Order: sequence, then C-alpha cells, then structure tokens
Amino acid sequence: MARVEERLAEMLQPAVEALGFSLWGVEFVRAGKHSTLRVYIDHEDGVGVDDCAQVSYQASSILDVEDPINTEYYLEVSSPGMERPFFKAAQFADYIGEVAAVELNMAQQGKRKFKGKIAAVDGDQIEFDVDGEMLKVANSSIKKAHLVPQFN
Repeated sequence: MARVEERLAEMLQPAVEALGFSLWGVEFVRAGKHSTLRVYIDHEDGVGVDDCAQVSYQASSILDVEDPINTEYYLEVSSPGMERPFFKAAQFADYIGEVAAVELNMAQQGKRKFKGKIAAVDGDQIEFDVDGEMLKVANSSIKKAHLVPQFN
C-alpha cells in the first residue's frame, strides 16, 4: 500500500472496527477531480448495502474533520467481493491453494504479470505456484493482486 493509503487505513480502522467490521484495505485512485477513495470492509457474515452506508457515514465524518486528501474525490465503501484485492501479505494466508492474479512493480524471474496458486506465506514473502514453477515475492514488490474465483 502506498503511504497515503496506509495513513488513511490507520485513520479509518478504529471507526470501522467499532462498527463491527474489519478494514480489508484502502485504495486511492488519483484522477484529477474524479479521484476515488475505496474503502473495503469485511465481516464473517458478509457485508450488505446498509453496512456500507453505515461505514460510509462514519468514514465521511472522519475524513471531513481530518481532511487528509487535498483534492476532490468520491468515497466508495464496499466488500472486497469475490475478486478480493490483497493489501497485506497476511491476507494471502487465508487463501492458500487459491489462484491470484498478480502484477509486480518490476519483473521477477521474467514475470511481471501472472496468475498463480498461492502456495505459502512467510512474513512479508508470498510464494506462488506459476505453472509448476515456484515464485517467491515480497509483498512490497506487488503493485496489485486479487483473488481469481474458481468455479467448478
């Protein structure tokens, strides 16, 4: 996560947890006057529209007071969904054996974008099985990654 996103996550996490949800991650997409702040929340029983509205109301209040973003933006609150994005190495651990689509900041072992089965997580290191070849990457070198739903 970028520094601004880390700061926003630290700012919003206590309020999200006070409402009974976990903060899955924060994503800030810069696009001039059309920038978007996405806040992903999770709950073991799932997340509904009313839950998102409740968190959005609290997050808006905090963001209005703290004013951490110096440009106009839209606030979106949602569940991570089936293609849940990964923000921390520990999040991969719950999905060992599942497939993730990964984009790295820089190519590693000739791969910059790949899909691979999550094989192991050790601290900040995530190991993927990419077509039978093991690829170990630091979470900090991942530009973005998300779960790839498998339907059998």
